[in-house]
Amino acid sequence: MGLANHTWTQTFLLAGFTISETLRPPAFTGALCAYLFTLAGNLFIIVLVKTDAGLSTPMYFFISVLSFLELWYVSSTVPTLLHTSLHGRSPISLAVCFVQLYVFHSLGLTECYLLCVMALDRYLAICRPLHYHALMGKQAQLYLAGAAWIAGFTSALVPASLTASLPYCLQEVAHYFCDLEPLMRLACTDTGWHAQIYIVVIGIINTSNLLIILGLYGGILKAVFKLPSAASRAKAFSTCSSHVTVVTLFYGSAWIVYVGPPVIRAEGRDKRIALVYSFVTPFLNPIIYTLRNKDVKEAVRRLSQKIRHKVTNP
Repeated sequence: MGLANHTWTQTFLLAGFTISETLRPPAFTGALCAYLFTLAGNLFIIVLVKTDAGLSTPMYFFISVLSFLELWYVSSTVPTLLHTSLHGRSPISLAVCFVQLYVFHSLGLTECYLLCVMALDRYLAICRPLHYHALMGKQAQLYLAGAAWIAGFTSALVPASLTASLPYCLQEVAHYFCDLEPLMRLACTDTGWHAQIYIVVIGIINTSNLLIILGLYGGILKAVFKLPSAASRAKAFSTCSSHVTVVTLFYGSAWIVYVGPPVIRAEGRDKRIALVYSFVTPFLNPIIYTLRNKDVKEAVRRLSQKIRHKVTNP
């Protein structure tokens, strides 16, 4: 597309979802309630892990880090989701759009690395129980969590900076937030090689982390089947089930959008699938880690007893 016949845009318009005027208020209210629940649920997990001595283990430390990440991850896109749900097409400046793009992908890639770290933690706990506490000490926990954040924010620099350097002639972003593929469709120049770089960078990170997770769980399965009793096998599986559920939701939907067939993006289904990893997964995490975890249930019970005791005996 020639640049001489086009005026470069300074503002984008987020299209959001196609919703009739009568459905906009209930759609906004539903999304807002789900967002507030997501914030409250993840904050509750952070506070619970911080205050309950029974949850002072590496596994729950990483779960609290994941909950902290989810607070920011969901908050990077939900404000524009809420605005477009209520008002329809909404303007957003280039600067704000590219900041949202970078923060969203930084946090998403950080979650990829963090889920891999959590799988490593489960592997060491089940397959190397005698050396687990020595290998996964407090310093190692902080190092692994910090490395996940640094790797995530560093990895996102390439796709975000390349997208920000493109000249844009069109305005309407066919999404409810600024994402790579919808923005590239608005560029004045051919973005074929940009798309290839995005697929390579994001695809390699997603695929390599997923392969590591699968390899670690392969080792876990092998070790679990060697356990002598059904009760011990059930306990080992229960400590991994929540993590496997989150990995399946997050990696499955993200892989479809960023690495999957182009027809999904061309037909506009990408923004619906994006809801799964950008909104639904953070929403479900507190439910998954509380309803399916005996230790967390016990911690909630102890916290309830403490609160009840303080209320009845001020």
